[in-house]
Amino acid sequence: MDFGLVLQTDPPAAEVVDLMRRAERAGFSHGWTFDSAVLWQEPFVIHSRILEHTERLHVGPMVTNPGTRAWEVTASTFATLNDMYGNRTVCGIGRGDSAMRVAGRRPNTLARLGAAIDAIRDLAEGREAEVDGTPIRIPWIRDGRLPVWMAAYGPKALALAGRKADGFILQLADPYLTERMVKAVRRAAEEAGRDPAAVTVCVAAPAYVGDDLAHAREQCRWFGGMVGNHVADLVAKYGEHSDLVPDELTAYIKDRHGYDYSHHGRAGNPSTDFVPDAVVDRFCLLGPAAAHIEKLRVLRDAGVDQFALYAMHDAREAVIDAYGAEVIPALS
Repeated sequence: MDFGLVLQTDPPAAEVVDLMRRAERAGFSHGWTFDSAVLWQEPFVIHSRILEHTERLHVGPMVTNPGTRAWEVTASTFATLNDMYGNRTVCGIGRGDSAMRVAGRRPNTLARLGAAIDAIRDLAEGREAEVDGTPIRIPWIRDGRLPVWMAAYGPKALALAGRKADGFILQLADPYLTERMVKAVRRAAEEAGRDPAAVTVCVAAPAYVGDDLAHAREQCRWFGGMVGNHVADLVAKYGEHSDLVPDELTAYIKDRHGYDYSHHGRAGNPSTDFVPDAVVDRFCLLGPAAAHIEKLRVLRDAGVDQFALYAMHDAREAVIDAYGAEVIPALS
């Protein structure tokens, strides 16, 4: 199992770079950042510094979207970083939540997302692609490589990830839901004539190492609120009790009343009071290192290739170090 670190690009950017360097020393293989231009600093600028100050770390957004940047700009940005630092980027992409909604736009359609996955990958790898009806090719790219990993929850999104994406990002660490969704992605890949095992599976969730579970839950409760935004979209589309979306995912948002993006992804988010302890425990990794190892082994058996830990809490350095000392050696 590989490991990634996920951070928001809060200023100062040098602190983000330092934490990514610490993660590489601890044995992490990937460094991810949020991508929401209004809420945080521009990630790709910071990615260049992370790549410059690390040797092996692969870097990318978790996640960008097809709506806030022109597709050829996204592709050229990745290709430039790859040309400078040796194909060490990954394009995590989704419909767009905070980046779109904070700017007053709706998340992108799955049709647009699917077209963007193909176009961005082709352009970044030097092939011609059609963008808004115009064939484009970036002529200076040589030997480019850009894996595109798609974030998904709902049945249609899971199927799209299986058909088109090089990797699948699931932003929760519940073993039951993970197994169910991984099977859906791989089934769609097989139906599309692809090798299901070739789709990399990345589970992303907060991790907090320590014995004080009450404190850990309060530091990570924000995550249930973030996931709840996507669940609310699924409920609006498929209904509260649908055969297509499991009750285990939807039941907890019944007391959700709006969401304030100014606190998005932050400990103490007042918009997440509706998230019960049981959901925090299911979606996140909490407790001593041994508990993390036990749950990660279950996730690995469910088909997970990478665990990317969100470190938006008051123990960022401690969780990186604990994973480097105890968790990564037990699972790598």
